Amino acid sequence: MPMSRRIEIELTSKRPDGTWTWRAAGAREPRGEVVDSVVPAGSSVNDVMRADVETDLDGSRVLSITPPKAKNVRTGLLEILPSTRAFEPVTQQLAKKGSRGGDDRKGPRRERKDGDKPRGERRDGDKPRGERKEGDRARGDRKEGAEGRPDRPRRQFFDAPPELPQRPKAKRIRPLRVNVDAVLAELPEAHRTIAETVLNGGVPAVRAAIEEQNRIAVEAGKEKVPAEGLLQIAEQLLPRLRVAEWRDKAISAESIIHDIDLRDLRSIVVTADQLVALDEDTRALVAKMRQGLVIRQETETKNWLDDVAAATSVGRVVRALRLSSQPPKAGVPFPAPLAAQIVAATVAGLTTDAPSERWIALLEAAAFSPIHAKVLPAAVPTVISEDLTKTVTRLGPLMPQIAALFGIAVDPKARPPRPLQVPRGDKGPHKRAGDLNKSADGKPGADKPRRGPKPQSTDSQKPAATTFAATPDAPASEAPTPEPVVAEVVETPVVAEVVETPAVEAAEVAVADAPVASESESESVSEQAQ
Repeated sequence: MPMSRRIEIELTSKRPDGTWTWRAAGAREPRGEVVDSVVPAGSSVNDVMRADVETDLDGSRVLSITPPKAKNVRTGLLEILPSTRAFEPVTQQLAKKGSRGGDDRKGPRRERKDGDKPRGERRDGDKPRGERKEGDRARGDRKEGAEGRPDRPRRQFFDAPPELPQRPKAKRIRPLRVNVDAVLAELPEAHRTIAETVLNGGVPAVRAAIEEQNRIAVEAGKEKVPAEGLLQIAEQLLPRLRVAEWRDKAISAESIIHDIDLRDLRSIVVTADQLVALDEDTRALVAKMRQGLVIRQETETKNWLDDVAAATSVGRVVRALRLSSQPPKAGVPFPAPLAAQIVAATVAGLTTDAPSERWIALLEAAAFSPIHAKVLPAAVPTVISEDLTKTVTRLGPLMPQIAALFGIAVDPKARPPRPLQVPRGDKGPHKRAGDLNKSADGKPGADKPRRGPKPQSTDSQKPAATTFAATPDAPASEAPTPEPVVAEVVETPVVAEVVETPAVEAAEVAVADAPVASESESESVSEQAQ
């Protein structure tokens, strides 16, 4: 038995015989015809109504149509009439910090008249005020804790020294492979793999790759590749590749010769002494790099001394001490007048009433500066913390006069300590100096920075194996060309003219890599006594 359902239909047209055509609202099917008696009066084409439709095999028939509901007209709305008065914006006035509740108590007191009620008199029924006994807490005293702990001493307020403008960071070279690619393009296809391996690790890398390839071949039951001819090819290509690689670095440095990092420029100049078979253009480029190194060292030395003097003049003693231990070139003499200024400023900060944190910050910075042997305060601080004692013990080999002032014996065979360095990228809480002074507890090797766990080598991190093919046209009687060795830049420690003892472990490489970012952390505490 067919069931009826209610849908929305749309009247599409009206025929002359009085019948209507319809279809589902918004669709093509279902559709059909309906007599005029079922359609509500007043209907017109395109009206949408709700209808009960019955569908069977013969089609859909409309049983009844419900007229659409008329829209309700909203009544009873309130009309907002405009105001005739002028608009006055809302204003506010904040009370001053000194006043409470608008009561200004700073004015003169009103004189009491004869008819006024005396202040001490009370109304009938009021409870009389008792007399305060001796020992009672005063009205303005602060409440102490339940355990009766004493009040903490208030921290001294001080004006922070003005900030100094930071110099722009030196630029590092980013060499391109222009000359190297030109050399590789001229080589035969069989020699390019050898040349790439030579660029990555020299002749030892080629020898190791051949041994690895022969080991795999033996395990697979194949013949070994002769190594003598391949090694001779690598030795012949090495000088030419090293010159091309050096030229790429020098050309990149030439574009930023006035702002280049001294470490990169020194490495280029030192490597130039190991090159062989140079042409005229390369010799001219070597001379230009050497001249640029001299100019850069003079400029950086002048900027270094100016920065130290500026930090000393504004009262940033810790920054001046740290900068003095980081010269642009090892062995630069420190000026005696500037050294006397830093010594005076350092001793002025090491007062008896200065906190232990101030002493720790100044001693840590002064121990590795050229004036470490001249710093001698008048007396020890009034309060000596455990962290300060550990710091003096650790820095004893560098500052024996400070250790003697504190009554601490220094072991003559003790190794000089290293500067405390905060690990780069460490976003954890700042550690105190006492946590890092583990050498004072007698633990060997506490001065050395901790190293992280050694990463496990995976197959994805191993370099891809290089496969060499035997080259029949390799020379067999030529003598191998010695591989040039690039010397590392290791210079003498900094020795100041006014210092009798040279600064220990102040080599340029170690000083240049020391992070200066930790200076702001120590200055926030160390500049309190300025």
